[in-house]
Amino acid sequence: MEEALTLVIDGTEPPSAVTAATVQAFCDMAEDRAGAGAVVLRVSGAPAEGWTSGLDVTAVSKWERALRRLERLARATVVVASGDCGGAALDVFLACDIRAVTPDARLLVARDAAATWPGMAGYRLVQLGGAARVRRALLFGEPIDAATALRIGVADELTEDPEGALAAAVALVGALVGDEIAVRRQLHFDAATTSFDEALGSHLAACDRVLREPVEVAS
Repeated sequence: MEEALTLVIDGTEPPSAVTAATVQAFCDMAEDRAGAGAVVLRVSGAPAEGWTSGLDVTAVSKWERALRRLERLARATVVVASGDCGGAALDVFLACDIRAVTPDARLLVARDAAATWPGMAGYRLVQLGGAARVRRALLFGEPIDAATALRIGVADELTEDPEGALAAAVALVGALVGDEIAVRRQLHFDAATTSFDEALGSHLAACDRVLREPVEVAS
């Protein structure tokens, strides 16, 4: 099995244009790599007070586009969070497919001078954990500890062995084809907001795609 492509995100660094370019380059490498399987991300760190002083809306927009590309990547994405995770670290964590946390992990919606940061981390937290369960985190910056993240579905696994958890997640993905994972992911996203009748066409199209071009099963 090939070694998984890995990216480390330091949440103490603001989500700048440089950070966005790093994530975009990682996505390029993931999509250029032949074969199947998962990519791995490690996140930790939270921004310090005054972290928004050097940002502008152009940099924030580039960052959100990079996250959206990661979220739609034609590869499964596996992430582990440790320690305090806010800012870019939280954003990347929430955009991944399989999310593990270590016991010391705390997910933090970063604050600026006025209130909590109104980025898309709030949207993703609500989608994953439910509006009521993450309300205090979004409005007041209350940390979501590892056990709570697992309980409300923001994390998939709580582990004291992050290397083992990453290896197990990569093995779970195995030889699944990245393009097909991306299709299934989109169907999953759409199921929360689309009626049965509206969803049926997309599901039938995905079935037709498989039936016309059968995916080879690794021996």
